[in-house]
Order: sequence, then C-alpha cells, then structure tokens
Amino acid sequence: MLRIHFDERDIARVQLAAEPDPLWETVLAMHQLTAPGNGVPVYAAWRARARAELAEHGLTRAARLITALAPGDARYFPDFLTPDAGRHGLAAGLTALRETPRARLTAELRRAALPARLPRWAGAVAKGSRQPLDELAAAFQAVHAAVIAPDWTEAAATADRDRAARARTLCHGGVDRMLDSFRPHLRWDPPVLHVDYPRDRDLWLHGRGLRLIPSHFCWRRPIALADPGLPPVLVHPVEHSTAWAPAATRACRPQALSALLGRTRARVLTALDEPATTGELARRLRVSAPSASEHVSALREADLAHSRRDGGSVVHALTPLGAALLHGELAPVRVPN
Repeated sequence: MLRIHFDERDIARVQLAAEPDPLWETVLAMHQLTAPGNGVPVYAAWRARARAELAEHGLTRAARLITALAPGDARYFPDFLTPDAGRHGLAAGLTALRETPRARLTAELRRAALPARLPRWAGAVAKGSRQPLDELAAAFQAVHAAVIAPDWTEAAATADRDRAARARTLCHGGVDRMLDSFRPHLRWDPPVLHVDYPRDRDLWLHGRGLRLIPSHFCWRRPIALADPGLPPVLVHPVEHSTAWAPAATRACRPQALSALLGRTRARVLTALDEPATTGELARRLRVSAPSASEHVSALREADLAHSRRDGGSVVHALTPLGAALLHGELAPVRVPN
C-alpha cells in the first residue's frame, strides 16, 4: 500500500494531466508487449501490430533496451526513464533523459539491480559516457514512433474521456469527491490517499501537490515514482474503448441502426458515443429529460448502455456491446424464420 499524505496546500495543487505522458506510455506499453502468456486481452490486437512493426523496422533491439531497464515484472525501475519534462512532450522528455546527472543514473541503476543484465551499457554510464543515454533516447524515440504514435489519437481520446469524467466530479463535489472517484485503485481518507501498490511506503507531499496522469497502457494499479524528492505524480489506468477490444469482436459490417432500434433510439445510441448526463443527453437530442431517460433505460436493458451515479447526476455511456454496434463492429444476432 502506498500512502500519500496531503496538507491544505496540496489539496489546492492537485492537477489532472491533459493527456498521457509519452515516456510513461512507451515504458508501460513495453510492459504489455512482454507480458507472460497471452497478456491482457484488451491489448491483444495492439500487441500483434506492435510486434510486427518492431520487427519490420528493425527495432527489436531498441525495444529490448527499454525492457531491460524497465522489466514488466520489476517492483522498481529507474525514475530517470520517465522525467517530469515529459509533460511537455516527447522531445522535452528525451532531452531531460539525456541530461540525467551521472550520480543519479548510477544510484538508480544500482537500486534496480540492472548492471548484471546490461553490463556494457551500465558500465559506460558509470564511467561518465553520454553515449548510453543517447542510445536510450534514440530507442525511446524510434519505439514511440513505431508503436505508440500511430495510436496516440485513440490513447489521448481515452485519457480525455477519463479527464472529463474527473472534471465533472470536481465541479459537483470538489477535490474530495474527485479523489474518491478513483476507487477501487485509490481510497481517499483525508488527508491520506491510499493507493493499491505492490510495496508498502509513505509519500509526504509537503505542499508540492500531486499530478494525476491518465495512462492508456497502465493496467490494474497506479504507478508512482520511487524517489520522494522528485515532483509527485501518480500514473493511473483508464477505461478503454472497444477499439482496443480483441479483434474477433470487431470485424462485422455496419448495421442500419434506425431499422434495428428505431430512429429515436438510434439517435440516443449515437449521442452516447460520448458519455453524458440525462440533462446533457436531452439537450443533444432536443427532447425532454424524462424522454431521454426512458430511451436510455431501454438501451440499458438490452446491455447497450450503462449508467452510474456521479455526485448529484447520473452519467450514461455505451457498453462495449453498444459501442461495437454503433461503429459497425458487431452484428446483431439474427433469428432464423
């Protein structure tokens, strides 16, 4: 369990990152790529594409350098791989990585117990050579371009939906309610944020605040930096869209939704491509709130939509089945005559 301790200054300095961090995403994507067995199903199609792209572009060695420094099964990987400057984009993050002080590099590599895996690379770092960092930055840039950048729009959209939901909660219930919205991964028991974490530790923010970073490739539990002296961040998983579901569920022809559902409910299904409260949905469709609620209820009973309470409002969204049907990715069952 990770316990993050807030004071009154920290509450005022909680930040929601606008989009995923490119360096965090590259490291965590490599974790999903090297996961044992078949890995997490939601990344299955991406893994197949990523492996093919890395092989085609001769980037297998570059990917291995990243995974050797940040193994997916490690309880710790060096903090210098994900510098705070990554919030300003990949180029800024890689510049900061290249400029990591030698003493910090040596200390973090020793803590991660990696020299045995990378004797020449780590040895060159220990001698003060900058070539290993240039090589690592080039590996990050090439791997990101091959397997992260092509899907960045979808990753950013997924993070944006998560951020919009958190912002809505913030508007209705303040920071307290927003922090509590991260359950079950986080539990807010003021002034301490309890995080599901593989190691038992405490982090005191001391007025620095906390930056919450949504991640497309983070899975199951959030991740924080190990060094308490670095700018505090918490990288957390987000809910994925059906575009990242296993490919077997996404190969069907588009359907005539109006004929299948009726014109009004087809419009409701389309409007819910972005989650909405009952009032927001009514305004989008120019119908009354009771009418919007009635149609959502019908979609919900068919497992095409789901609803959850968020403060004083109820937010409606498509289920994976509803989204797949909307985007022509799942054919309805046909009953024979």
